[in-house]
Order: sequence, then C-alpha cells, then structure tokens
Amino acid sequence: MPNSTMMMEFLLMRFSNEWELRVLHAISFFLMYLITLTGNFLIVIVTTLNKSLHTPMYFFLRNLSLLDASYISVTVPNSCINSLLDSNTISKAGCVAQVFLMIFFVYLEMLFLTIMAHDRYVAICQPLHYPVIMNPQVCVQMTLASILSGLVYSAFHTGNTFRLSFCHSNIIHQFFCDIPSLLKLSCSDTFSNEIIILASALVIGGGSFIFIIRSYIHIFSTVLRLPSGADRAKAFSTCIPHIIVVLVFLSSGLYVYLGPSAVSATIQDVILSVLYSVIPPLFNPIVYSLRNEQIKCAIRTSFKQLFGSRNL
Repeated sequence: MPNSTMMMEFLLMRFSNEWELRVLHAISFFLMYLITLTGNFLIVIVTTLNKSLHTPMYFFLRNLSLLDASYISVTVPNSCINSLLDSNTISKAGCVAQVFLMIFFVYLEMLFLTIMAHDRYVAICQPLHYPVIMNPQVCVQMTLASILSGLVYSAFHTGNTFRLSFCHSNIIHQFFCDIPSLLKLSCSDTFSNEIIILASALVIGGGSFIFIIRSYIHIFSTVLRLPSGADRAKAFSTCIPHIIVVLVFLSSGLYVYLGPSAVSATIQDVILSVLYSVIPPLFNPIVYSLRNEQIKCAIRTSFKQLFGSRNL
C-alpha cells in the first residue's frame, strides 16, 4: 500500500452490506439527526428571542446547542449518504477535516459541560456572588478561551496523526475518520501518539469529570439542606440526567480513544462511537431544556405569538 503522501482516499465502514439494513441505518440516523437539529435550534431561537432567558445559564445552553448541532453534522449526514450510495470513500482532505472537527467539538463539549456545571454550582451554592462571578464579560471570555484552546488542541492532534505513514490498509473500521482507527492503519511508530492521547484524555476528560462531580457534590449537599421537598426534586431531576449524559459521553469516548490500537475493530467499537458522537447531541436538549420549565414556557409563548400573529 502507498504511504500517506500517496494515499489520497480512505474507505469507511458500512453498518451492513445488505441493502435493506443500510436503508434502515440511513433512515434511523437521519431521524436522529433531524430530531437533534430541531431540538437544538429550537433552544437557540427561544433563548435568543426571549429576553428573560438572557442569563449566563442560557448563554452557555445556547452555545452548547449550537455546538451539538455542528458536532452531529460532522459524521451523521456523511454516514447516511454512504449507506445509500454505492461508494463509501472519503478523500484524505475530508478525513483530515473530520478528525480536526471531531476533536474540536469533543473538546468544546467537555469544556462547556464543565462550565455549565460550575455555573449551576455558583447559582445554587453561592447565589449572592453569582452576578459577580458569572457576569457577561466572564462568560464571553470563557467561551472564547474554550474555542481558541480547542482550535490549538485539535490542530495539534490532527497534525500529529497525519504526519504518520499509512501503509497497512486504507480501510477505516469506523463510520467516520477518527484517530484510533487511523493509528491502526499506520506503519509508523505510533507509541508517542498513543502516549500523547492518553495524557491529554486523562488531563482534559478526567479533569473535567472530577470538576463536574465535585460541583454536583456541593450542589447536592446544598439542596439536601433545603426545607422544601419540591425544590429538592427539581434539582435532582435536572442534575441526575446531566451526570448520566456526561458519564455516557466520557466513558464511551475514553474507551474508544484509550483502547489499544493493535486490537481489531469490532461492532462494539462502532456502538461506543455512536454513544459519544450521536447520543449526547440528541439527548442534551431533553436533559437541559425540555425538562426546564422556563424553556417550556418560552417555547409555548413563542408558538402562541407566532400562530396568533398569523391568525391576525
């Protein structure tokens, strides 16, 4: 096989060689994609138009929704097209773009989830200091810092991956280009790549997880001291789904990225990749918004205004 300077395209894995199963996969992924876009853009529109939702909490929620809509768009549409067409090739430039964007969005997803947990911690545990700690300027600065550091982080890992030679095969045993699958195709020494991935995953993923859990421990301890049972139930119903999404996102992503590159790809790897690339953007609108009374009230108000103005 030619090396990476000559290899101009890769072959992505299909979920099945049977036409009927490929159509079923494409329909299923398309429906999840459509639901994800609808839910996330609905949040963006409502939190933008409703002035009562112009608070730090909904500022980060709006950013997360934009991120999730972009995140799922990197992999799912291309996977649906490959399932329906007779070609499952992706150019080297397209593969580079997918790797860069996936790393960038995964990094931002982790940071935004961490920032949102910190926002809830300050709001519940330090309510008097909340306007000072989470003022609009700080929120914008944290967002810009996350984006800029994400660009540097993803550019480094993408460049470090595609400096390798790929001579074992050009068949990627995954439905999108990702670093673990590419390392399995490399005939170069990938030990340094694996060490860097391990270190960065533990620092960023592990650090974010510890920070999120620490924030929620403080939140739960504060909520349990509240006299009202309704307030407790509301806090727990919001926090627990958030923790579940974070756990699914982190555990599946870390397993895929920290697994040994010499192991052959299995359907389990594909399922785990779906868990961290498709499920979080799909469920985040439900966890963070559709269970939120303010969001639901704002959606109802927007629909009433929209249909009311049409009737006039």
